[in-house]
Amino acid sequence: MSDAAVMREPSALGRTARQLARNQMGLIGAILVALVVGAAIFAPWIVPYDPTQIMVGPRMAPPSMDHWLGTDNIGRDIFSRVIAGGRIAMLVAAATLGAALTAGVALGLAAGFGPKWLDNILLLFFDAIRSFPTIVFGLAVVALIGPSLFTVILVVSITSVPVYARIVRTQTQALRSAEFILAERAMGAGTLRILIMHILPNVLGPLLILASMDVPMVIAVEAGLSFLGMGVRPPAPSWGVIINDGYNFIRNSPWPVIGGSIPIILVTLGFTFLGETLRDIFDPKLQKDL
Repeated sequence: MSDAAVMREPSALGRTARQLARNQMGLIGAILVALVVGAAIFAPWIVPYDPTQIMVGPRMAPPSMDHWLGTDNIGRDIFSRVIAGGRIAMLVAAATLGAALTAGVALGLAAGFGPKWLDNILLLFFDAIRSFPTIVFGLAVVALIGPSLFTVILVVSITSVPVYARIVRTQTQALRSAEFILAERAMGAGTLRILIMHILPNVLGPLLILASMDVPMVIAVEAGLSFLGMGVRPPAPSWGVIINDGYNFIRNSPWPVIGGSIPIILVTLGFTFLGETLRDIFDPKLQKDL
């Protein structure tokens, strides 16, 4: 048989893409995520109007060919503000989860592979942070340093660290007694090499899937704080700000509230469907069911 006739073994990415395409829920999730992320990236070229520009035209107007989602109380185009608000939502999600994952992985590895006294101290630290409800903790931080985009990222990052750290700690403790880890120790490998080369690759995959499923939670917290006036400040087109502006005039027009709520729903469905499907694909116990 010639080399050209030899069937190449598909890559892991190719196998994952085919399994994702065969799963209806996962495919819908991937499409929604691609639409939301794509709209956020290309927002400056998509929005038909300046999202912060006060228009001279009709205010609280219903959807039309000129304004697909209508206008708000000062004439701004709601569709443009919703698309531009996606950039803020994706920025908050990326920065928050990136910071939380970095700190959570570092602390989880230290707790799971370090001495018992360090594990006890870190567990006490995790429990202390998780004892505060996210919104209440956010309001306390906002009262100290003031509302801003940085405040939202800081609050959600701090409250998310214990979740990832506990998962990493549990998986690290399960791996530290594995035969390949004991063999590495017997061969003289240092702790840092074992953590980076052997334990981290085994805990990072499931953690990234979990993080993708936490994106809707992060965006919902940002929107909630902005709705309460404790997050992103107007006239920035955050989805929470759009809903708050529309809520004050909901008797005149429901379209600002509807326009600000739709992307939150789409993000929640998209990332939840995609995350659950990826979890099923990479879980060996569920592989046979796909």
